[in-house]
Amino acid sequence: MITALLLLAASPTVATPAIVARVDRILTRTPVIDGHNDLPWEIREHGDAKPEAVPLAQGTAALPYPMQTDIPRLRKGRVGAQFWSVWIPADTTGPDAVETTLEEIDIVRRMVAANPKTFELATTADDIRRIEKAGRIASLIGVEGGHQIDGRLSVLREYRALGVSYMTLTHGKSLAWADSSTDAPRANGLTAFGRQVVTEMNRIGMIVDLAHVSDATMRAALAVSKAPVIASHSSARALADAPRNIPDDLLAAIGANGGVVMVNCYPAFLSTEWRAWDQARSAHAKSVGVPGNAYGSKAAGPLIAWDAAHPEPRVTAATVADHVDHIARVAGHDHVGLGGDYDGIQGTGPADMKGVDSYPVLFAELARRGWSDADLEKLAGGNILRVMKRVEAVANSMAGTAVNDATDIASR
Repeated sequence: MITALLLLAASPTVATPAIVARVDRILTRTPVIDGHNDLPWEIREHGDAKPEAVPLAQGTAALPYPMQTDIPRLRKGRVGAQFWSVWIPADTTGPDAVETTLEEIDIVRRMVAANPKTFELATTADDIRRIEKAGRIASLIGVEGGHQIDGRLSVLREYRALGVSYMTLTHGKSLAWADSSTDAPRANGLTAFGRQVVTEMNRIGMIVDLAHVSDATMRAALAVSKAPVIASHSSARALADAPRNIPDDLLAAIGANGGVVMVNCYPAFLSTEWRAWDQARSAHAKSVGVPGNAYGSKAAGPLIAWDAAHPEPRVTAATVADHVDHIARVAGHDHVGLGGDYDGIQGTGPADMKGVDSYPVLFAELARRGWSDADLEKLAGGNILRVMKRVEAVANSMAGTAVNDATDIASR
C-alpha cells in the first residue's frame, strides 16, 4: 500500500489520504506501462554488460554508478510493464549497428532470465495483462533508431522475431530515408524506402514510434501507417520549446490516428527555463574542460560552484502533469501515456520524480486536478494496450501480403 507519508515526503503536492487510497486502487487495477527506459545501455556501460551481476533485486541507488531503475523502485512505482530501449549511439552505423543492437537485445533477455520471479518477456497486449495478473512485470523491447536496421527490411523482420515491439524511426541523426528532429533533413520526411519501412512495420506488427523524428517525418509516417503510432517518450512543444517535443497540430494528428503520446520526464523537455539553464551550464562546462552531463554531487568541482551561483529552475511532478494535461486537451484523454526515459536522462529528472518509483506522485497530482478514475487508468496503461491491440489487428489483416526488399542499400 502506498502511504500518505511516502507521497508527502516525495512531492510538494498535498496528497490527502483519500487521494493516496484512490491512486493505490487505480494502479492496482491498471499498473503503469512505461514506454521507454534505457537501463540496458546503463548495464552495458556501467555493469560490464552483465545483467546477472547488477543487483536489480536489491537496488541500484548505492552503486558507484547509481541508476534510476531497479526492481524495488519499479514495484514502488507500480510499473506493471516496461518497454526496455535497446538504444545504441546514432553514429554507430552499418553492420556494427546491427551487431550492437543484437548485444543490447541479449542484455534485455538475460536481465529477464536472471530475475524470473519479477520479469517476463512480452510481445502482445494479452501478454502484458497475463503477466501483470501473475504479479510480474512484463518486459518489452524497443529499438531506438532506424539506423539500427542498416537499411535492411530483413533486419527489421529479424528484430521482430526476437521480440522487438517498436522501432523509433530515427534517433538524433537524420537518415537517408527519414529525418531526425535534431539534425538537418536528408529525406524531407520519408523517402520511398522510408514509407516501405513503415508499411513493413505495420505488416509484421511492430509499433511505429515517432519520438525523435522531425515534424515532416512525423506527418509522412502518419500518412502512410495503417496502424496507430506512438511517441514513446515525447512531451508538448507548446509548453517547452524543444525540437524533440510535439507541436499541437501533430498532437491532434496522432490522436486522430488513434495513437498515444507518452510523456517524457527529462527536464529539458518539460521546462523552457530548465533547458536554457542547462544549455548555459553545458557551455560553462565546455569552457572549463569538464563534463556537463553530471548533476548534483556527481558534478565536477567547477560545475558545483557554477550551480551554487545559478540555481536550477524547479521542475516537479506538477510540471509533468502540465504536459499530460495539455496533451489530453489537444489529442484527447485516449491518446496520452507515460514514457519516462529513466536511465537515459543523465541522472536528472523532476525534483520529486527522480526514478521509476515516482509515478504515484504524478497520479496523485492529476487526481488532485480532477482527473477521473477512467482517465487515470487510460494514462497508466489502457491507452497503450489499445494501441497494441490495434497494431496486432492490422498485422493480422495484412497477413499473406509481402513487401519486397530494395537491393540498393547505399541509396537508403
